[in-house]
Amino acid sequence: MTTINAATYPIHFEEKGYNELTSLVSERNYSSVFILVDDNTLDCCYPRFIQLFATDKPIEVIQIDAGEVHKNIETCMEVWNVMTELGADRKSLLITLGGGVITDLGGFVASTFKRGIDFVNIPTTLLSMVDASVGGKTGVDLGVLKNQIGVFANPELIIIDSEYLHTVTPREIRSGTAEIIKYGMTHDIKLFNEIKDNDKLNIVDLIHRSIEIKNEVVLEDPKEQGVRKVLNWGHTIGHGVESYFLENPKKEALTHGEAIAIGMVCEAYLSAKVLEFPEDKVSEVKDTIIKIYGKVVLSEGDFQPILELMKHDKKNIGGEINFVLLNDYEDFKINSKASDDLIKESLQFYNL
Repeated sequence: MTTINAATYPIHFEEKGYNELTSLVSERNYSSVFILVDDNTLDCCYPRFIQLFATDKPIEVIQIDAGEVHKNIETCMEVWNVMTELGADRKSLLITLGGGVITDLGGFVASTFKRGIDFVNIPTTLLSMVDASVGGKTGVDLGVLKNQIGVFANPELIIIDSEYLHTVTPREIRSGTAEIIKYGMTHDIKLFNEIKDNDKLNIVDLIHRSIEIKNEVVLEDPKEQGVRKVLNWGHTIGHGVESYFLENPKKEALTHGEAIAIGMVCEAYLSAKVLEFPEDKVSEVKDTIIKIYGKVVLSEGDFQPILELMKHDKKNIGGEINFVLLNDYEDFKINSKASDDLIKESLQFYNL
């Protein structure tokens, strides 16, 4: 797969990426290299990485606990302290090796340590390959509120190595597939149709196009002042659902993609009510999502708490919830509004 050039960094694919990383470390003459991993990627991904990365620079591995619940400022403080104890300086490099939690948190750690050191993202899950690691967003959660603390900061390069997908569960593959569905509905319906119509699909074949789409949007609007908000299709309600299931001890936590899938069904319903999204396509979205992800039980008692969490969404202005909605596939409208009652109605529609 050909390299994709973002604003200030390249996105390399497969083993070429490791050759470029080796050259980068040599050319920049970094004083030391730190690898940020979690419990899973240390065991499953680090052995492949260290075989393919050649350097004579000192390497230190920093391990954190796996999971969204650890994507917080407390974990950042632990990493900053370890880096300090190990002698990291402004000429150090941080390599993130993991899923979205690792690339988001690691990028934030690097971009704030000593006012910013270089970092490289090596995403190991489908979700982080097609979304989290690309685009320069870094950050952590504030309690259960998603990505409330962070900065825009670009890596020096990204390596997309599909071999790491052999280390993740089918559930995690489905989670990442939700972001590809998002790109399909908003930018390239062929992606959505491939997923909808092909039970034997090799999802790796869709990664390059998905990253192309995200990169094109980010190049046009790097700091989400306008059109980049389209990347939040399904996320306004989806993040509310994800946060609610994360904080409620009676609920089993959802993956990011499972929550976003629910959000896309609800926001397709809103699109039909607020804009002109065709009813038959609302049904198509719902049927496809249920086929892939199954049905999550939402009770009417869940609706108001989800709505309250949605009011903390980063796109909101003046307390009003802002949506990305669809007139049709590949035809979206940012900064759309919907009443609280209509939002609850959309959650009920998902339940039917």
